Amino acid sequence: MSLGILTNVAATYAENNLNQTQGSLQNVLQQLSSGSRINSGADDAAGLSVADGLRANEAALTQSAQNAQNGVGLLQTADGALSQVTNLLDRATTLATEASNGGLTAAQSTAADTEFQSIITEIGNIGGKTNFNSTGVFSAVATNFVVTDGTTAGTTTIATTTGALSSTSIGGVTFAPATDTLTTAALAKTTLTDITNAISGISAQRGTLGAGINQLNAAANVASSEEVNLSSAESSIRSTNYGQATSDLAKFQVLSQTGISALAQANSVQQEILKLLQ
Repeated sequence: MSLGILTNVAATYAENNLNQTQGSLQNVLQQLSSGSRINSGADDAAGLSVADGLRANEAALTQSAQNAQNGVGLLQTADGALSQVTNLLDRATTLATEASNGGLTAAQSTAADTEFQSIITEIGNIGGKTNFNSTGVFSAVATNFVVTDGTTAGTTTIATTTGALSSTSIGGVTFAPATDTLTTAALAKTTLTDITNAISGISAQRGTLGAGINQLNAAANVASSEEVNLSSAESSIRSTNYGQATSDLAKFQVLSQTGISALAQANSVQQEILKLLQ
């Protein structure tokens, strides 16, 4: 090997290798300190793209599970209210049965009707004032709950109807103040029929709500399970493999030390040229 002072090829090679080693060492230290294998697109462009896609789908699934749980809350609120309505209708049944047998005096029939009308009014109040998240829960129009895995193909809309509930519409039965009254035995009998049909209608509504609750719970469970699986997949891509990283750390630390030593030796070669001039 020729000796010269203008260019030290050995030192240049040693410095270049040392710089690469130092860069790799810094990258490993960043992985160890951050817990993330991918800290920039340069670390793994393909892996970063896949991981970001998985994270977006995770967010969609998390929101889907929340949507479903909100739906469950709304339907459970409606079901609880209908349970109260059933209790009120049971009392109305007792009053109507008593008034329809013809054994009550006019005053007693009036008193029974007064209580009955107050029951109907209270049912109307329940229908109008029962809210979930500041929104009325009773409507004849279906409420849509969207559950998605983050893709168009994986989007499902679950439509559930709570049903209308007011003082004039109970369980799908129309109540009219002029005819649904207990003031006479004859009217009490027709009113009793309406009450019985209303109880059946409310029971059917609660069955529909129960089916909707089960469907939404199932959708929430599926979304949560998928979110966990995607989170695990994302973690396997992003997270630092500490076994590999610590092994790389030891390797690059040794290479760094040997690189520094090699560079020092390469630089010392030019000092030998001075001896030739002595």
